[in-house]
Amino acid sequence: QVQLIESGGGLVQGGDSLRLSCGVSGRTGSISAMGWFRQPPAGGIDREFVAAITWLGGNTYYAESVKGRFTISRDSTKNALYLQMDSLKSEDTAIYYCAAAYRWDSIVGLTTTPYEHWGQGTQVIVSS
Repeated sequence: QVQLIESGGGLVQGGDSLRLSCGVSGRTGSISAMGWFRQPPAGGIDREFVAAITWLGGNTYYAESVKGRFTISRDSTKNALYLQMDSLKSEDTAIYYCAAAYRWDSIVGLTTTPYEHWGQGTQVIVSS
């Protein structure tokens, strides 16, 4: 089992930056990739892919909506995942979740399908 705990969310103004963190514990040696997803606070729609990173190689993947503004990174020595969010917009308002996958590829990995473990989420609110 893998346990994930997100932190770093908050209320910011448009144009500001935030850095989300995800602490990873448990069966970390089997993780092949990790990702960030988001879901509007009101729910009603599936979690949207934001970014992903392969755990060993550090290859990164981004949704078009965040490319150039968000940066995903990981520190495997600290078992931590990060999401640096710059130039935040009101449409970035959501609950952000980190997730871990054991079997992953760059096609299915941009959906929720391969992710077996999820954190509880951290809320980001961007005021315009």
